[in-house]
Amino acid sequence: MREEEVHYDIAVIGGGLAGTCAAIAAARLGRRVALVNNRPVLGGNASSEIRVWVCGATAHGVHRWARETGIMGELYTENQYRNPEGNPYYWDQVVLDAVRAEPNIDLYLNTDVREVDATGPADNREVHSCTGWMMGSERRITFHARQFLDCTGDGLVGHLAGARYRIGREARAEFDEPWAPSEEDQALLGSTILFNTRNAGRPVKFVPPAYAKDLSTTPILRNRILRTGDNGCDYWWIEWGGELDTVHDNERIRDELQSVVMGVWDHIKNSGNFPDAANLTLEWVGSLPGKREYRRFLGDHVLTQQDILQQRRFEDRIAFGGWSVDLHPVQGMYAEEPGARQRYADGIFHIPLRSLYSTNVTNLHFAGRNISATHIAFGATRVMATCATLGEAAGTAAALCVAENLTPRELATKHVELVHRTLLRQDASVIGLADEDPGNLARTAFVTASSHLARLAAEPTPEAPGTPYPLTRDLALLLPVDPALDAVDLLVHGAPDEAARELTVELWSTERAENGVPADRLLSTTVTVPPGGPHWVTARLGHHPGTPRNVIVIVRACAGTALVLLPERTDGVLALRRKAEGDAGVDHDIPEEDGQLVLEWQARGLRRQTFAFRAAPDTGAFRPERAVGGFQRPYGGPNMWSSEQGDDSPWLRLDWHGERELTEIRLVFDDDVDEYLNNLHRHRTPYEVMPELVRDYRVQSRDSAGTWHTLLTVSDNRRRHRVHALEAPEGGPVRTDALRLLIDATHGARHAHVFAFKAYGA
Repeated sequence: MREEEVHYDIAVIGGGLAGTCAAIAAARLGRRVALVNNRPVLGGNASSEIRVWVCGATAHGVHRWARETGIMGELYTENQYRNPEGNPYYWDQVVLDAVRAEPNIDLYLNTDVREVDATGPADNREVHSCTGWMMGSERRITFHARQFLDCTGDGLVGHLAGARYRIGREARAEFDEPWAPSEEDQALLGSTILFNTRNAGRPVKFVPPAYAKDLSTTPILRNRILRTGDNGCDYWWIEWGGELDTVHDNERIRDELQSVVMGVWDHIKNSGNFPDAANLTLEWVGSLPGKREYRRFLGDHVLTQQDILQQRRFEDRIAFGGWSVDLHPVQGMYAEEPGARQRYADGIFHIPLRSLYSTNVTNLHFAGRNISATHIAFGATRVMATCATLGEAAGTAAALCVAENLTPRELATKHVELVHRTLLRQDASVIGLADEDPGNLARTAFVTASSHLARLAAEPTPEAPGTPYPLTRDLALLLPVDPALDAVDLLVHGAPDEAARELTVELWSTERAENGVPADRLLSTTVTVPPGGPHWVTARLGHHPGTPRNVIVIVRACAGTALVLLPERTDGVLALRRKAEGDAGVDHDIPEEDGQLVLEWQARGLRRQTFAFRAAPDTGAFRPERAVGGFQRPYGGPNMWSSEQGDDSPWLRLDWHGERELTEIRLVFDDDVDEYLNNLHRHRTPYEVMPELVRDYRVQSRDSAGTWHTLLTVSDNRRRHRVHALEAPEGGPVRTDALRLLIDATHGARHAHVFAFKAYGA
């Protein structure tokens, strides 16, 4: 046995996606970080040990332009390239490689932290160190640090440090939450064990173990759906323990869950109801329960149901989510009611920094499912891609606390602009914050380009004539308006008989820039559609908003007519359809409540397709200056520069009045954050790399004689966010009055897209 003491700037305890992203964020800001995990692999519930899907703000494709960026975005897209089949072991390596790429991180696997040294009165505690046992190595290691992050999920470190927390459900009266129970209680979301099957190519028998649950003695067969084609997280509803203590009763919960897994498989294999299961065999069954809920720490803000569903914009927002408020019956798989009740906001919701640090421990941050939120709000923040973005934010905050000698509270309440600037510089997952960093010298430059996309249209071609899409339901187009939308031409098939039809066309606002659903009707008009066709018909709208924004053009259902659906993505545009009877739900096992706009107006099923249209006048939504000082992702408009189709040598340029000394540039390209990704590919996209992403590019500077010099050349780029240090040939910063980004190739798109072109000095 060996006793060790180690010293770091920051100690991150817990190696799930929250802890992993926290450690990476802090390390990239120059802090020395210990990442301590009590399992042999990183990823927590997402790892190959448990195999839960990494879900987040896209909510299985419900929300628009909502996929996470920053470190979680890097993990998603790298996994998409390396692991198109969704192999859970390959996913482990993606996460591990991301950590090992950071020289400032020391990784301690198989290390269970169970002691904390903290002092001070109950309302003003400070953590000095924590101690863990490295299993298999007989090493007892004490971690000293200036800032600590509890990313353990269960919140053991914070508990041992004396941090205030809650377990269970708050009473409705405390926060006036409609879904909260009338009285507080200790009920929790239960834990889950998953399993995977494979086709052996020949009949395989299954002899159930003695402990296999007889499902006929349970409510499962009448209340849950069993299918031979389901695997892994399709069986999320195998859940139990909500009426117990999910930590102290973990072994009992595991045994019950495994008995039901074996009972489910016994029923599928041996009941005679599944003849297509003859060749199937069990390939993997989890040994660890995937926990959903335990301690939730108290921060300076407790996130509530209203914060989520009303999409409150906090001054200290540092991340966003989009998952529904998703709560399960405490009886889990034995409940008579459906396995979940869900409610979506009309778009993404925001999460404040004040929910990521302890109200009474002065150097303790947290991220993941243990943040400061009520049980109801936690139902939306608990999914892992959201936890990962919280990890990046908390790791960033901890690094800034060390660098600036601040407490987490001082940082959140007195220096939140420093957090925002840093997160935006990292391309982290924040929405609605413009880049106002004074260090970004591009904001003072004059921006030009070889061209920009001005004509907003999607028209048939001989190669892609499109197909009729019947107006048996309301259809819609989300369009960017900058500066005006005077008219929209629509390509419409008229009725096959001799009669013309009157088509109702309405213009709606989205109300909030982060939303993509119709909220307020602005005007209504009618157009006449002759029989036959298709015909171009014009809807006069005359819309001149004061600032750029998205609008939604709704075409109301009209018997016998059809729009033309084109098999192409149009930049800044989304096709929508109104939900109709018979449409598949987001999850086939969960009933959908009425009155949810993002479910009523579906983008799913129409992504990368567009109804044929032509908008007038020309748009300024893709002008070159959109790539400087903007929001770095869609928000009330595309917020990016796009070259014009046919521009074979696109470039984007920054010019200054006078010479600047530059040491770094940062580029943010388009990897289509509207494309829903999942680590184990619940949904499969055909692209290993998003077609819109820039593949090959060069950066040049201009000398005093007007000659351009190539500073760097990049080929086969797969990253949305690229950081390049600049150094003159003679050493030191690059001195220039102009920079030029030349796009030599994309991964397939016909336009070059750039969200941000940034330049920094010494």
